[in-house]
Amino acid sequence: MPDPPVARRVPKTVHGGRTDEYAWLRDRNNPETIAYLEGENRYAASVMEPLAAVEERFYQEILGRIKETDCSVPVERAGWLYYSRTEEGKQYAIHCRKRGPEGAEEILLDGNQLAEGHDYFTLGAFDPSPDHNLLVYSVDFAGDEVYTAHFLDLRTHTPLPDVLTNASAPVRWANDNRTCFYCTLDESKRPHRLYRHRLGETPDQLIYQEDDERFELEVHRTLSGAYMLLEIGSNVTSEYRYVAADAPGGDFRMLLPRRQDIEYDVAHHGRHFYLRINDQGRNFRLLRMEPEGAPEVVRAHREDVLIEAIQTFRNHLLLVEREGGLRQISIENFSTGERHRVEFPEPVYYAWPMDNREFDTARLRFGYTSLVTPGSVYDYDMDTRTRVLRKQDEVVGGYDPSQYATERLLATAPDGAHVPISLVYRKDFVKNGRAPALLYGYGAYGISTDPGFSSERLSLLDRGFVYAIAHIRGGEEMGRLWYEDGRLLHKSNTFTDFIACAERLVADGYTSSDRLAIRGGSAGGLLIGAVLNLRPDLFYAAIVRAPFVDALNTMLDPSLPLTTIEYEEWGNPEDPTYYDYIRSYAPYENVHSATYPHLLITAGLNDPRVGFWEPAKWAARLRACKSGDRLLLLKTNMGAGHFGPSGRYRRFHETAYEYAFLARVELLNVVQDV
Repeated sequence: MPDPPVARRVPKTVHGGRTDEYAWLRDRNNPETIAYLEGENRYAASVMEPLAAVEERFYQEILGRIKETDCSVPVERAGWLYYSRTEEGKQYAIHCRKRGPEGAEEILLDGNQLAEGHDYFTLGAFDPSPDHNLLVYSVDFAGDEVYTAHFLDLRTHTPLPDVLTNASAPVRWANDNRTCFYCTLDESKRPHRLYRHRLGETPDQLIYQEDDERFELEVHRTLSGAYMLLEIGSNVTSEYRYVAADAPGGDFRMLLPRRQDIEYDVAHHGRHFYLRINDQGRNFRLLRMEPEGAPEVVRAHREDVLIEAIQTFRNHLLLVEREGGLRQISIENFSTGERHRVEFPEPVYYAWPMDNREFDTARLRFGYTSLVTPGSVYDYDMDTRTRVLRKQDEVVGGYDPSQYATERLLATAPDGAHVPISLVYRKDFVKNGRAPALLYGYGAYGISTDPGFSSERLSLLDRGFVYAIAHIRGGEEMGRLWYEDGRLLHKSNTFTDFIACAERLVADGYTSSDRLAIRGGSAGGLLIGAVLNLRPDLFYAAIVRAPFVDALNTMLDPSLPLTTIEYEEWGNPEDPTYYDYIRSYAPYENVHSATYPHLLITAGLNDPRVGFWEPAKWAARLRACKSGDRLLLLKTNMGAGHFGPSGRYRRFHETAYEYAFLARVELLNVVQDV
């Protein structure tokens, strides 16, 4: 084994009299910082080099299950069929359209051509004008989520001179096919200004500026096409303003004023706006109101059913609801008042409305998956309640779902809460405590982690792994209060829930503590870091992507992207109560002398959400404090951001690397496969 790099310790006194000996790693302009990151990358490469053949085997396995040349199900928009397709060997999608099923293909954008000469590429906006003669699209070539928008004349396939810079991803057209709206970023990369752009004219007109640093802006166009909406939102508070899409030069009017801790979403139908709002219960109720009119109740608040989203069609109201931890799609006919829910065939699944762009239709497109069912696209007739399977993701080489089993368990948290766990494994699995397991968790921002299929995961399941998802508090799987009980001064519930899930898996014989790996990223990386400090003995290995582990120092620095926005999630540590609480669990602050599990930590140098220095500092302190000889690898992608490298093949390589790490620490036995 080569010797790992050692970061220089430079004691610095920071807020509260604490010592931060690795604060210097925050300076990316310091050559010593880059040298340290590169040294860690070289160390990781040398440790993993004996597993190069194993990593390649995993990559080829993953790639061998993917239909490399493939096509999405077309989305109908005013007689045009828009779709994307991929070609074997190419990293990015090619975006196309046809005039009807038998029409000739028209390539609008080729992501592979756009990405030429760049190490990173992400497409943000992709929005045809209402008359389908123009296209606006936005691109990010660094991974820092700062987009530049361009315009294309689809009649001649020539670019227009208009360029929008320093923008967030969405750009939305008004109905005149000339005006569009977009948001720009402040120094902390927060969307804070709304601009109106008219093709061929400069300068753009500033419409609104949000000075409260907790709030971000996003612009939408209602499915009805009647209104442009400005969403002004923090983590727990929202406000909407609107202007007629036929008169985009007018002033945006406020729908309902913001009230702290009150959220609402908006859809439009006829004379009314429909509002999903949590003013009289955390699980939301449904109102409707005419512009500048008084709201009336459509659906009352329910303690056991969370309304997650609303969508309106010409003749139908659609509600996305969550009950008993599962997604439901509820449909009401405006004319008859008749209501029903879409039926799903499995007891544990995930379903979601997809890219529905037609307002005057009875057809709903939704996606469906489970831990054993590949992603599927359905067209559903909301009147006849019949469905047509348009596509199911193909697992090349054959996949038999009957060979796998999925189930849901409940773990009991220290305060008595029952925490769901979703599991999948091969049916020949033996519950004797000797199987390796990978437990995933996130638990923040009210984001639910629903059970979905992954063909990449088959490389684990077919080698005897159990894969599990811990539906811990901080997410919203069990309703809005499930989120509320995992944020601010209740954040520790997230960690104890996860530990309870791990203990349940061990107690029931699914795995053992010396065969249990855990995984999380971003806020889920904070989760993993916290539980490793609390119970390093319970886990054998951990994979942590872009982890938010230096939470206290980051939340004390309002100049960083997202910090002030995050006060409503974690609390403002300038308040002594929150300072003490965040300090009690922040992973970097609580590293101590212990035998930590094997660790693979990944980061992105251009990450605007979690600074690269957070995982770097954490790794450095862990190296200095931990006992034993278990591996600790820090791998920083020097040309990517929060979500890792772009391109589908690069993503497969990242997964193969993680699986090779599990083999390196002897959780995966693949010698016979190489």
